[in-house]
Amino acid sequence: MFIIAGLGNPGHQYEHTRHNAGFDVIDAIAEKYHIRIGEKKHKALCGSGFIGGEKVVLAKPQTYMNVSGESIAELISYYKADPEEELLVIYDDISLAPGSLRIRKKGSAGGHNGIKSIIASIQTQVFQRIKMGVGEKPAGWDLADYVLGRFDAADRSLFEQASLDAVCAAEMILRGETDHAMNEFNRKVQPPSEK
Repeated sequence: MFIIAGLGNPGHQYEHTRHNAGFDVIDAIAEKYHIRIGEKKHKALCGSGFIGGEKVVLAKPQTYMNVSGESIAELISYYKADPEEELLVIYDDISLAPGSLRIRKKGSAGGHNGIKSIIASIQTQVFQRIKMGVGEKPAGWDLADYVLGRFDAADRSLFEQASLDAVCAAEMILRGETDHAMNEFNRKVQPPSEK
């Protein structure tokens, strides 16, 4: 059993915002593997199915980002999952350019309140994660306004390609090939003007 959780905020007003990158990737995984996400339990919208023979639960916590850990802790407790081996969290990262991924096996919250909440709730920093680049906030912008805003068309296109890469990375992580996934996907995406 593997829990794959994407972080975001519930509600139509937050759909496809930068902060909901995790929800968008979960939707991409669900679409590829025909997993219906609609069951409300453990303070999340959940769906279960199989990826490459591995039973998975896809989860989109409905607690709001800053208390995502409440939902993740309930999921781990209910499914008796080992977070160090059977949890993958997908979320936005402003330190990465749109189109970039960063896969990690463990680490601090790095200023991300959703991850801070998860670490506090499950009492470990050791869990696998895929960070989705959403770009740095422009000078003078409020951080909340930036992450709760939406991509422009060019960045959205880069993000959607990165989402497909994240689906592939998640498949590799499920197979125990996290190092391979890191080698494959932890690369810098150059803006079009630099190519």
